[in-house]
Amino acid sequence: MKIGILGGGGWGTALAIILDSRDHEVRLWVYEAEETERMSRTRENGTFLPGVRIPERVLITNSQGEAVRNAEMVVFATPSGALREVAQKLLVDSGVQLSGAQAVVIGSKGLEPKTLLRMSEVLSEVFPEAFETKLVVLTGPSHAEEVSRRVPTAVVAASSHRASAALVQEAFSTEWFRVYTNDDVVGVEIAAALKNVVAIAAGICDGLGFGDSTKGALLTRGLVEISRLGEALGARASTFSGLAGMGDLIATAMSRHSRNRRLGEAIGKGMKLEEALAASKMVVEGVGTAHAAVDLARRHGVELPIAEQVRAILYDGKSATMAIRELLTRDLKAEPRALTRR
Repeated sequence: MKIGILGGGGWGTALAIILDSRDHEVRLWVYEAEETERMSRTRENGTFLPGVRIPERVLITNSQGEAVRNAEMVVFATPSGALREVAQKLLVDSGVQLSGAQAVVIGSKGLEPKTLLRMSEVLSEVFPEAFETKLVVLTGPSHAEEVSRRVPTAVVAASSHRASAALVQEAFSTEWFRVYTNDDVVGVEIAAALKNVVAIAAGICDGLGFGDSTKGALLTRGLVEISRLGEALGARASTFSGLAGMGDLIATAMSRHSRNRRLGEAIGKGMKLEEALAASKMVVEGVGTAHAAVDLARRHGVELPIAEQVRAILYDGKSATMAIRELLTRDLKAEPRALTRR
């Protein structure tokens, strides 16, 4: 199968390695011309995945049109804030409609800051032609640093169209990368976006020197918030106990690879947001999502206490200790019997 990947960061490169192992014809689009030349010459993504070799068969290109022309599957692996721009550039500059692709895969996790749209909603606006049946969201507990080194991983391919999800499942599944299918697109996208916010909170706890008890409570209550918003938007509660929900939350909030957790840890140790962002060579999705998620929740009358405190720390300069104190002194209540909108 001919597959074009838009986004030559760590995740896009890792996906190219997976797909090449399945003998697909893979073309990887990289934004910067200089980085394209370097990666083509060294067969390594030295910025994001140093030490991991990119297979010789993977074509690395600076041309979007070359990457996706005649592709049977197109994969978007860009930062969430850049997805619309990349898609529109593809449409305008290359004249590509993606109508010939059997599936369009979204590997980006987040909410569009200005519109509060999920990634599938963004692409549906740019490419409206019968697009919903082709869209597949690929998400779950998966760090590029591990996947590219063939560390056993399981993810989920979600689509409202069962055949499209099955196509992606078959295309990506290997002996070390297992793909399950799901039809709850709203649920997996909300989980993928909001787990980054909770991961920042987890990092703040690490930076403050708190222990496992704190982290356990934070992740549990964070998952309740994610489920609460997801269900308000029409998602299934069961999705949040699966790979896209609990699985990705644990991996992102606990891992040394997690840029969101690392940023939170830096802030917990007293670093300013601007300094922490400058120290990270990768986009930290949870920063923008914290703002968007709270706005989206307020629009639907949903409470997100943890996300609201993370947003206040990031954008209003609120002290982390004050935020935690306010969370712990909220009105006392019973624990919900299940992951519901309570």
